[in-house]
Amino acid sequence: MKGKVLTIYSKEDLAIMQSWDLRHKIQVTTTRIIEWYEYYNGQVYVAFSGGKDSTVLLDIVRRLYPDVPAVFADTGLEFPEVRKFALSQENVVVVKPEMNFRKVIETYGYPVVSKRVVDTVEYGHKPGTFRWKELHGEITRSNGTPSEFNCEKWCYLLNAPFKVSSRCCDVMKKRPMKKYQKKSGRVPIIATMADESRSRRSTWLRQGCNAFSKKAPSSQPMSFWTAADVLEYLYTYNIPYASVYGDIVRTDGGGWSTTGEQRTGCVFCAFGAHLEKAPNRFQRLKITHPKLWSYCMRPWEEHGLGMKTVLDYIGVTTE
Repeated sequence: MKGKVLTIYSKEDLAIMQSWDLRHKIQVTTTRIIEWYEYYNGQVYVAFSGGKDSTVLLDIVRRLYPDVPAVFADTGLEFPEVRKFALSQENVVVVKPEMNFRKVIETYGYPVVSKRVVDTVEYGHKPGTFRWKELHGEITRSNGTPSEFNCEKWCYLLNAPFKVSSRCCDVMKKRPMKKYQKKSGRVPIIATMADESRSRRSTWLRQGCNAFSKKAPSSQPMSFWTAADVLEYLYTYNIPYASVYGDIVRTDGGGWSTTGEQRTGCVFCAFGAHLEKAPNRFQRLKITHPKLWSYCMRPWEEHGLGMKTVLDYIGVTTE
């Protein structure tokens, strides 16, 4: 049908797979990795951030194929504990971006709210364009109701005294990885999961774990895992991981959690920070890594990142 997006999985399929026990998930993930490895004759690599998700992926891959390289993008944005852990692993290839984060901010803008929102703001300044209409709540569905993609709540960012953008991830991580991939001829295995965002879920529904037909083929063999599965794997198999997460513990509801950071990612990234309850990531950063917090909040003209001004503007508490 015209305009219909074809999928190989349904949301119900994803829910069923997410409900599998850990042993079943490991079996299916292992199968997907073998398929990927054999299809590309072993010319694969693990995109390794040093975080807990990619730590689990690297362990599963290397139980099968010990010689597969792990590629770490040394952006300068990782928690020191994550970077130290990543570099301590065997057979790690280090790639670096051509710009530092301060230059990326200066050139493109700050990563705030979400990728979709800042993309809309960055390209939504011209009146009458589709993105401008999204920011003004003017996009409607076929039945006349407002589109779920309208984001008029963030229209005020059009007049912000700073630029916003999502390009930091592309510049700092994706470009160095693509450069490695082109030079080495290897294709990536990535630890992203479908429940992390709407776009990742949509991609998995269309392509499944092994996207052989993509312009830039990639494998996401843990797509149907959840954050709790990752913690259960690390705990059950006693896998070393970055110390910034603290201890892995059972919750009162029978789930899994960590006593330190729940997620790491880039230290200065503000995507989703407006949704966090106190203490948010920046409040915790002040306590656990005061020097990084100070650099992050210091005014731009004093050679900091100037993020206090930005976070104050969008209502995120920093102290």
